[in-house]
Amino acid sequence: MEKMIEFLTTIRDWFGISPEIQSKLFYTLIILIVLIFFRRFLQYVVNRFNTNVKSSYQIRRIITYTIFFIGLILIVRIWFVGFGSLATYFGLLSAGVAIALRDPIVNMAGWLFILFTRPFEVGDRIQIGQTAGDVIDLRLFQFTLNELGHMTDSKQSTGRIIHIPNSKVFLESQANYTQGFEYVWHEIPVLITFESDWQKAKKMLTAIIEEYSIGINIEARKKLRKAEKTYMLVYRKLTPKVYTDVKDSGINLTMRYLVSPYQRRDSQEQLWEEILKQFELNNDIDLAYPTIRYYNIPNEGNTVKRHDINTEEKE
Repeated sequence: MEKMIEFLTTIRDWFGISPEIQSKLFYTLIILIVLIFFRRFLQYVVNRFNTNVKSSYQIRRIITYTIFFIGLILIVRIWFVGFGSLATYFGLLSAGVAIALRDPIVNMAGWLFILFTRPFEVGDRIQIGQTAGDVIDLRLFQFTLNELGHMTDSKQSTGRIIHIPNSKVFLESQANYTQGFEYVWHEIPVLITFESDWQKAKKMLTAIIEEYSIGINIEARKKLRKAEKTYMLVYRKLTPKVYTDVKDSGINLTMRYLVSPYQRRDSQEQLWEEILKQFELNNDIDLAYPTIRYYNIPNEGNTVKRHDINTEEKE
């Protein structure tokens, strides 16, 4: 303590600081030291006894923000005690701060919005505007995503870390892949030639997708019941289905099924490998690709019409 007093006396002699300012500096320094050690102690306790990574991260962030606001209030009270109350102090500065620090203030408002309404949280897979990724950090002025897609054809991590201002939650729409229902509908289009036995192919694809979805549908039904308590979700059927459509190059059979957002590419690979194996065993089913076809009316088309044309030519 004596060394601290000597240090403050030296500062006063050098810079001409009054005893009142010295006292405020001393108490400010003490508050900062105590709060820093207290924060580190609490985080040590959390890391030591909480093995859940996600909850441990959230608790550490809450501790940091709480210590910050406590320190801010205590220090403001020390330096502006003459104003009588914090309300008076903030009232005098509010107009100037609102103009000079508009973006940081909006980001802080966005942080409070995220904190209390929870449109997403750490660990969720989201898309905000044109950017998609996994939320890996939430801070006072920004949140951080581990980017998905963009540089790759599939929705997998690119390895890039993207920092987005919290104010974006007021300006851009947000899609949450994992909150609530926790499953998404995924579709795989399978295009086969017009000459293929499309009915046989459709039965084959239906069997493949139904076998893959057995365990998923049971779990998805449980998640749906839980989500219905919060959201008005209306899903009468969660079973997979194969839809038939006609494209320029052939008959399009689209497999639609439920899958975890984190398993879309893996599921697609697994299903395509099974499809290719099954098609290889059937010579009457071929995958289609963009082609140019020349239509010969006497030899192609509907059998009845072809017979009528040939009869007229003979007559």
